[in-house]
Amino acid sequence: MSRDSELGIRTRAVRTGTTRSHEGEHSESIFATSSFVCDSAAQAAARFSGEEPGNLYSRFTNPSVRMFEERLASMEGGECCVGTSSGMAAINAVMMGLLKAGDHVVCSRNVFGSTILLFKNIMARFGVEASFVSLTDTQAWENAITSNTRLLFLETPGNPLTEVADLAALADIAHKHDALLVVDNCFCTPVLQRPLELGADIVVHSATKYIDGQGRGLGGAVVGSKKLVGGDIYSYCRTTGPTMSPFNAWIFLHGLETLSVRMRGHCENAMAVARWLYEHPAVVKVNYPGLETHPQHALAKKQQLDFGGIVSFEVKGGQDDAWTVIDNTQFISITANLGDVKSTITHPATTTHGRLTEEDRELAGITRSLVRVSVGLEDVDDIKADLDRGLSKLV
Repeated sequence: MSRDSELGIRTRAVRTGTTRSHEGEHSESIFATSSFVCDSAAQAAARFSGEEPGNLYSRFTNPSVRMFEERLASMEGGECCVGTSSGMAAINAVMMGLLKAGDHVVCSRNVFGSTILLFKNIMARFGVEASFVSLTDTQAWENAITSNTRLLFLETPGNPLTEVADLAALADIAHKHDALLVVDNCFCTPVLQRPLELGADIVVHSATKYIDGQGRGLGGAVVGSKKLVGGDIYSYCRTTGPTMSPFNAWIFLHGLETLSVRMRGHCENAMAVARWLYEHPAVVKVNYPGLETHPQHALAKKQQLDFGGIVSFEVKGGQDDAWTVIDNTQFISITANLGDVKSTITHPATTTHGRLTEEDRELAGITRSLVRVSVGLEDVDDIKADLDRGLSKLV
């Protein structure tokens, strides 16, 4: 077959990473085994030492997981991928694999709440310091860097305000200071955005979201160079075991096959919902990069192939009014998960970012009146009508 670099991303999503067993199966298999048998003691020793490639133990070598890793790495344009048990496990693996006591991280304020808590409450115990800055203020990133800054971490678009970072500019800043740029690409996936091509060093994913697309399994991934991802990050995962299960890897592997088609539908519906919300009398602000009124619309248009499936908006009033919108939906799922074919809705201030301090939420722009919708693949008129059941009560 042609080299991956010669194939389109939809072809890679369907064809790369496949390893067939001696049975000749067409659909990739689930290798549901904890360990693998060697032919001899000498072979076992050679595999454990790394002198001979081969499967040993599913904590760090499993064909189902490896197929997913190879496919996602190809789609992202990376040399190496390590699958993990969740998206947060992927972020933690990067930090624990690459950082040491005395290191410093610069992180955007607009990231998933658990990511902020990872830096503030856990990494701090190990002597790793973190500074938080505005995602879109490149000068603030530059100013926050110190002599011991090891990496810059961000999500773009940001969660939940869909702010967009200039990846090329931040890559230049990071590399000027001998730091790494790590990008959470969960909202866009490699179908819409490939940070490695824009200068990022590492990409992380919550495969639980769009890569699965149907809310079936938990998983994460780290993609980058063989030196970074295949070195210290893989070593950390091999030793500590934040392992992706073979069954979930099989789910994600097949999720990648339809990712391009699904993302096209998510983007189309999200744009229609965002435009409708923008005109709604009960809504005071809509956050969606596809709107011309979005502060980073031009940047998003430049570095993304489309604008994604996440829309957030502020309603007139406060928390009670936001909850009114949420509670009056009839089929949109009230859950903090996102990236599902089923539309989901949540109140970030009391769920995904609820464990942050009020001050941190204010700095991140997460108000009590903010609602986040992961726009699914239902008929878009039905999504609008379901949201309007509560919004109409606020007019």
